[in-house]
Amino acid sequence: MTDLVGLADVEAARELLAGVVRTTPLEPSRPLSARLGGPGWLKCENLQRAGSYKVRGAYVRIARLTDAERARGVVAASAGNHAQGVALAAEMLGTSATVFMPEGAPLPKVAATKGYGAAIELVGATVDESLVAAKEFADRTGAVFIHPFDHPDVIAGQGTVALEILEQCPQVRTIVTGVGGGGLVSGLAVAAKAINPHVRVIGVQAANAAAFPPSLVAGTPTRLPSFSTIADGIAVGCPGEITFAHVEKLVDEIVTVTEEDISRALLMLLERGKMVVEPAGAVGVAALLAGVVEAEPPTVAVVSGGNIDPLLLMRVIEHGLAAADRFLRITVRCTDRPGQLANLLGQIADQHANVVDVVHQRQNPHLRLGEVEVALSVETRGSEHSDQVVGALRGSGYVVSFA
Repeated sequence: MTDLVGLADVEAARELLAGVVRTTPLEPSRPLSARLGGPGWLKCENLQRAGSYKVRGAYVRIARLTDAERARGVVAASAGNHAQGVALAAEMLGTSATVFMPEGAPLPKVAATKGYGAAIELVGATVDESLVAAKEFADRTGAVFIHPFDHPDVIAGQGTVALEILEQCPQVRTIVTGVGGGGLVSGLAVAAKAINPHVRVIGVQAANAAAFPPSLVAGTPTRLPSFSTIADGIAVGCPGEITFAHVEKLVDEIVTVTEEDISRALLMLLERGKMVVEPAGAVGVAALLAGVVEAEPPTVAVVSGGNIDPLLLMRVIEHGLAAADRFLRITVRCTDRPGQLANLLGQIADQHANVVDVVHQRQNPHLRLGEVEVALSVETRGSEHSDQVVGALRGSGYVVSFA
């Protein structure tokens, strides 16, 4: 049976982290409060050093190595946040770090990890494949492997987030956080349940990369055959043995959210919260906004990271706008005669919608002679405005379909 981390372990980790990590702010969120019918708060670990909570666990783990172990260097595997946490912690503690990252890891995360002094190896398509390579490197070189989640010191370090939450919001009733391998949710549950057993701790996974629900049903960590999500920071194919034991015993519920839910949450955090958040950092907020969990307020959603590739942010914003019915993609079929395109765009302008791009196509074999197809991306104010735009076009005789 796996021994669980205790409150004393988390408190000891906090002493180690004093002067190393920031006590991140707890910010009120009007959209969450409105959705919950009571106070909703954001624990802003996206403002932590290295851009996520990961430095907490990484520093505790490396700080507890012996001098001889640190002399051999450390090795880790990560999609980005654990990589940066390990690299920063290794730099502060005077040891060398090698980090294995998936070949498709976001370039800003790779650059930031290098910036902290780590050597980077891009291996595999997923974090799981990078983990295998990192462990082989540790066996070959003697470097100490720093697991991203499945170690008591890492769990204890991540649990210090809960200590801060309970000090900043002593009346908290629900804590919601994203879950990949389970290190953060395990640490949160250890500390929160020990201080106040009535606090509910809820974990959230991306539906396309949710290894915990089938594992909990099976009663043992169970590997997903495949997984893919924009939330790369929680794209983990199998829970750890240690984290699984914690989640099974201490975490109240694991729920899932869709890619659209995540996109909408990111858009809300950007627009209303003025916060740059990566997809994995937004899944707790996504679950609350989507209503997939019953959360008693006061509720705290942990915004676990802010390390997002600007190119991905652009795509996610567009996806979020579409998911919120504020970005309309339609195809309009009309007669091919001079001035028709101008008339079409004029009608959309009359509805106070903004055309983002236009593709004019005559070569579609499904078109009748004398017809043209126009693909449009249109910004609207929401679902009612989108319906108004489409209704006006159809009322003018245009054949409108959704792209």
